[in-house]
Amino acid sequence: MSRTTPPRPLDVEVPFPELAAYRGTTTRLHPRPGRPDVADSSVGGPLLWPADEPWPVCTEPHGPTRGVRPADVHQKRQLLASAWLCERNPGLTNEERQLLEQLGQEHRLQEAAEDDPLPLIGLAQLYRRDIPDVPAGPGDCDLLQVFWCPFDAHGPTGHGMLLDLRWRRSWEVTEVMTAPPQPQVVGSEGYVPEPCVLHPEQVATYPFAGLLPEDLCARIDAWEEALEEEAEQSADDDAATWVGYQYDLSIPPGWRVGGFASWHATDPYPMNCRTCSTPMHLLLTIDSSEWDGGSGSWKPLEEQDLPTYRSARPTEVTVGRWGELNIFACPQEPSHPHRWCIQ
Repeated sequence: MSRTTPPRPLDVEVPFPELAAYRGTTTRLHPRPGRPDVADSSVGGPLLWPADEPWPVCTEPHGPTRGVRPADVHQKRQLLASAWLCERNPGLTNEERQLLEQLGQEHRLQEAAEDDPLPLIGLAQLYRRDIPDVPAGPGDCDLLQVFWCPFDAHGPTGHGMLLDLRWRRSWEVTEVMTAPPQPQVVGSEGYVPEPCVLHPEQVATYPFAGLLPEDLCARIDAWEEALEEEAEQSADDDAATWVGYQYDLSIPPGWRVGGFASWHATDPYPMNCRTCSTPMHLLLTIDSSEWDGGSGSWKPLEEQDLPTYRSARPTEVTVGRWGELNIFACPQEPSHPHRWCIQ
């Protein structure tokens, strides 16, 4: 079933016609639980990975490696989902509570394995044929595959994230790896995605307000303040619904490809290619939620009646403290190293 973004509460180009010059597109991926195969664009599904090619690994030291087992993470989620789906919702039985406690226990790798290369988690794969805003890869590559390390133990602080993005030509893969290696334990359940099929939908988008010309940004701020004051003074529930540029009119939440990055957690800062200094473009956003209370107007028409807890977090991925991960690519040379930030 396709997913359809509701019309925006208002056409932002009416009060601000000059925004037409900044309008872009982004493809909302709409990941939903399913059974994708290697020929599908997916989150958490099997990847089209050659049988004779080494699986990506993290070679950085992680110290004493403790965490939960991926299989336990999936089983715990299935148990909770079954309980939520019960019509009478009687809650968990004592046996189920005991099982949940067992599934949540941490395990430690044997010391001999602590310094071994750690298999990365295959997070997503995106075929250009499926997703309009996937840019051209190096050469004629048509498939982007995304991996990450399941531990926060990288970078200058020793608590950062590690990503690995690979482009490939799908038609060159003749024999697929059927049982890729998996990490024995993960540092956080949020690093383990649930298998999801995608329902790509291209929608209009506008830049983060702080990156617009100063005069236009100031006018948008004043307009929002006036709308908020009007909503507070209105006794009519419908009229009291406040509409904001950031959360309703410019950048959609959720997993998406292309468009503009949100800078709601930090001030915007330049994302230039460290190889050639070219300003980079947003490639992919990985979000902890498809919508929330501040962005509920983006909830697809087909899912208006579904409760948030069942539909807003289909991938079960969590970025940082319930944030979003923005990954940038060099438009001049896609093979240059990517950059990213968390918002």
